[in-house]
Amino acid sequence: MPAEFPDFRLGTELATSFTATLTERSGDPVERVPTPQRLLDWLALHDLAANSCSAAQLDRARELREAIHAAATAAATGGPLPAPALQVINDSSAQGRAAAVLTTGGERRWQLGSSSVEDALSVIAADAVEIIAGERAGRLALCASPTCRAAFFDTSQSRSRKWCDMNTCGNRQKKARFNANRRKSTRTTK
Repeated sequence: MPAEFPDFRLGTELATSFTATLTERSGDPVERVPTPQRLLDWLALHDLAANSCSAAQLDRARELREAIHAAATAAATGGPLPAPALQVINDSSAQGRAAAVLTTGGERRWQLGSSSVEDALSVIAADAVEIIAGERAGRLALCASPTCRAAFFDTSQSRSRKWCDMNTCGNRQKKARFNANRRKSTRTTK
């Protein structure tokens, strides 16, 4: 992958991983799919390879991403699901021609009807519907980092996870807290 693009953040759930293609939403946003090719790269990493992507398809993908984030945020905070976001998610889900198939290992995989971005986006939208509707064991949560606020699907046993990713947001917050405590103790010992 070209060095000028930031790495993808890969989560365990397709829909919330897709929303992580825009990070640091409440700080200095980092767009991780700035070009049609980068969207194709992300889709391929999730076994949703599409043949090509236009600028208009990238715009639709970003619109879906933001709709999923808005609906997931509302679900995580107990607020009403925003009708415009639901419309985008439902339209995207209905547009594609993808089917769930079983592998020989007993896992579900998606088979795209055509190798189109629309088919791939329909799979992501269907995944969002399952998560937001509460059809999976876990809960939607928002990252505790004040600059991130990413939606993530918490499948921890206690359902009390605070960070979208411990290696980034969690470590950043713990380091900031450690440094603040060290500065505080330095001031009190002088």
